[in-house]
Amino acid sequence: MTPDRSPGLAESARALAAGEVTSRALTERALTRIESTQASLNAFRIVRREAALAEADAADRQLAAGARKSLLGVPVAVKDDMDVAGEPTAFGCPGEFPPVTEDGEAVRRLRAAGAVIVGKTNTCEFGQWPFTEGPAFGATRNPWNSLHTPGGSSGGSAAAVAAGLVPAALGSDGAGSVRIPAAWTHLVGVKPQRGRISTWPRGESFHGITVNGTLARTVADAALLLDAAGGNHPGDPHRPPAVGMTEAVGRDPGRLRIALSLKPPFTALPARLRPEVRARILELAEKLAGLGHTVVTDDPPYGRIGLTLIPRATAGIAERVRETPHPGLLDRRTLDAARLGRLLGGAPLRAARRAEAGLHDRFGAFFGRYDVVLAPTTAAPPPLVGALIDLDGLATDRAMIAACPYAWPWNVLGWPGVNVPAGFVAGGLPVGAQLLGPAHSEPLLLSLAAQLEAELRWHERWPEPLGADSPAAPDRSARTL
Repeated sequence: MTPDRSPGLAESARALAAGEVTSRALTERALTRIESTQASLNAFRIVRREAALAEADAADRQLAAGARKSLLGVPVAVKDDMDVAGEPTAFGCPGEFPPVTEDGEAVRRLRAAGAVIVGKTNTCEFGQWPFTEGPAFGATRNPWNSLHTPGGSSGGSAAAVAAGLVPAALGSDGAGSVRIPAAWTHLVGVKPQRGRISTWPRGESFHGITVNGTLARTVADAALLLDAAGGNHPGDPHRPPAVGMTEAVGRDPGRLRIALSLKPPFTALPARLRPEVRARILELAEKLAGLGHTVVTDDPPYGRIGLTLIPRATAGIAERVRETPHPGLLDRRTLDAARLGRLLGGAPLRAARRAEAGLHDRFGAFFGRYDVVLAPTTAAPPPLVGALIDLDGLATDRAMIAACPYAWPWNVLGWPGVNVPAGFVAGGLPVGAQLLGPAHSEPLLLSLAAQLEAELRWHERWPEPLGADSPAAPDRSARTL
């Protein structure tokens, strides 16, 4: 195991169970990597040094006593929109937040699987944008090119995994916030079925468009973390039937009918697929055809699906703003979105929720002809750090839609999607492709992604370590306990 990069999630669990390494050793190495890159990469909002080492020591005692759990002693990270007992949940916002008293359900399940929570990763304010920057913590940078963003809003989790600080991490995805940073950091990013990983203490997050998901270097690791974190709290309104993700990874997906969709869904603002990204997606389509799948150019029946997203997203922001202890410190774009959400939170929100059943019928008919949709995850490579941080609301929306018009419809549907690495463009910048499926199709998507991974071996390529000459983030260090 190389000390400057985390071994994979499954490999770490195997080595721990075999007695080849201790949890304390793995956790100390992870903490050293995190702390040594915080000034340059800035992936973490909170580093739980003392608490994580205590958890690692407890895991070592369990291992010595013969206990076996799927992630016993393995260090992982979670995004700072998830509750970890004893820590604040700032969700990218400035100001002091009180520590929470209980783990959220996803974190509770990770602990039940034996995982060691080393820290909470950076995210933009309330997860609204495809960049991870803000006055609360500075800018998180992309390990592949530190002049660029890792994306957002799960950019801290993506940067931490891509740089090898931790083997895998949880993020959340409300309009692509797992899949976009996975695409821009050369990772597998799984947005599962709504309810697959609980968002409790919220039964629904952002009125059902936001779900928790996983980021990892390999499909097997993403599936293992999904199995460990998956499941429901008794109060969850969405409780999908249990499916085994890890078992699906080694399964032959069969010969599939795949719709190649390059056209962005309708938006009120212009979006165009950049030629260099298009070329990578077409190469991936050719690879799928070479594996025996039937690939046909066709687009899902998106229609005006975007009209159902805005009320749910902005009403959710309005709720979060009401709850924050320091609303006066929030970004002006956040406050504008909250004002809109208060206007749309009544009849428009109810209409948006009612529209979902019809959308399921319409898209379900499309999946009568196809098994999977292959689409770009983003229309462009990752922007430069700082390119969007000082824009006004309309300019931010324009830039966001121009770069990321493809991911959000599956949040409205609540159905699964998996980002897979699609290669690199100029500047050494990664881009990705989405494998999208109907309800409860994670096993199929993961088996197809694993088939691609076996051919393309994307997990064997690593970014160069950030050196002393890398652009540094502003001096807002993670709080270390």
